[in-house]
Amino acid sequence: MDVVKKIKESPNIRWFILANVALGTFMATLDSSIVSVALPTMSDEFKTNLGTLQWVVTAYLLTISSLLPVFGKLADILGRKRVYSTGFIFFTLGSALCGMSANLWMLVSMRVVQAIGASMLMANNQALLVSAFPLHERGRALGLNGTMVALGALSGPALGGVLVGLMGWRSVFYVNLPIGIIAFLVAQVILPHDLPKHEKIKFDSTGALLFAVGMICVLYAINNGQAQGWGSPLIIGGIVIGILLLSIFMRFERRITDPIIDFDLYKNKPFLIGNLSSFLSFTGQFANTILMPFYLQQILKYSTTQVGLLMTAFPLAMAIIAPLSGYLSDEIGPMILTTGGLITIASGLLYLTTTTAHSAFWMIFPGPLLMGIGAGMFNPPNTSSVMNAVPKNKLGIAGGLNALVRNVGMVVGTTLSVTLFENREASLLANIQHPSASQTVSAFMTSYHTVMLVGAIIILIATAVSINRVVPPHNGEQF
Repeated sequence: MDVVKKIKESPNIRWFILANVALGTFMATLDSSIVSVALPTMSDEFKTNLGTLQWVVTAYLLTISSLLPVFGKLADILGRKRVYSTGFIFFTLGSALCGMSANLWMLVSMRVVQAIGASMLMANNQALLVSAFPLHERGRALGLNGTMVALGALSGPALGGVLVGLMGWRSVFYVNLPIGIIAFLVAQVILPHDLPKHEKIKFDSTGALLFAVGMICVLYAINNGQAQGWGSPLIIGGIVIGILLLSIFMRFERRITDPIIDFDLYKNKPFLIGNLSSFLSFTGQFANTILMPFYLQQILKYSTTQVGLLMTAFPLAMAIIAPLSGYLSDEIGPMILTTGGLITIASGLLYLTTTTAHSAFWMIFPGPLLMGIGAGMFNPPNTSSVMNAVPKNKLGIAGGLNALVRNVGMVVGTTLSVTLFENREASLLANIQHPSASQTVSAFMTSYHTVMLVGAIIILIATAVSINRVVPPHNGEQF
């Protein structure tokens, strides 16, 4: 008990809070990347195709995206410690039940439970850090947390491969159990009790339902439009119903006292600019994320080990640069770093337009490396700028919205890149009845370069948006 008391009374308690938040961030990010490695093994056990099995990933992503603002707002009402700690319970319980799943649809259902917990964690990690750290240290705290995002993405495929090989696919879920239990217990000790002063605020359950269902419909349609056909009734219906529900949601929110999303936040220029540039940056980055493995394996005939090495360049660079960028943003503000970061990402994408069907390993490596450096430069100061622009009683919803735009950017970027690539490739081969191997490779490379160019243009648009940010006074004051 004396140790617990000393930790709580320590002037460095904020660093213990950072460690706990970083653990939650690592766990949620790790689970996004570790499961993909286990899909082929799951397919064999459940005797199903990869198209159906994709729901193991899709259900997780859709649930998180639809609930981020909801749990951000709920934390502003009930307290961040309560919602964040509950996230560990849901995530750990969901992980255990995923590992025990007897069939595919039980697994998908338990992934939803797991995703509910992940959304509670992701919606509140930024708010917890901003509340714990003074203004002049927030950048480095957010930068270190960004490193955990990169490390989670970096270690997921490798750790997943080892676990599946040694203990089977269920182990990729069981690995979360000790992490989740420890993180929950630590959260009970170190996170401050932060019950809001205004406890009479009512939770907008109608708005939460409208938003969640609307987002699920729209994101499902965007995510599956290319595979099922953009003209299919299911995709058209998803888009129409989703937009209708979100339109009703927006009108409903403007008429009530305590909305899920306070749209007045978007009248705040640093908040608006930061979120918009974040959305565009993730959209542009994911032009390469989904296509590079196909280029490396199908065109260059690289082994999975070589592909893994090249793909780790991005998260490894980000893991190194993010804390440095966060530290510098506390000293010089976000403008130079966010602008430089976006330009560096665009440079990486433009560099990849020079690759060929015969490029050597060392000739490709600078592309993802530059993108990782740029992402590490951009993300921490941009997040710090966004979160510093809102009052303390709205940190939860601000963090939830900031996480949401990143997730939506990833979905839109993935869909845009695949759609553009396939349509461009089809048009190049349309008038060739029996394309030769060289013609197929040429069409692939032209299409790949087109997508990289479009991604770079999107990043440059993000740069133009980002340089218009107004930075709040950097006076070192806490809320």
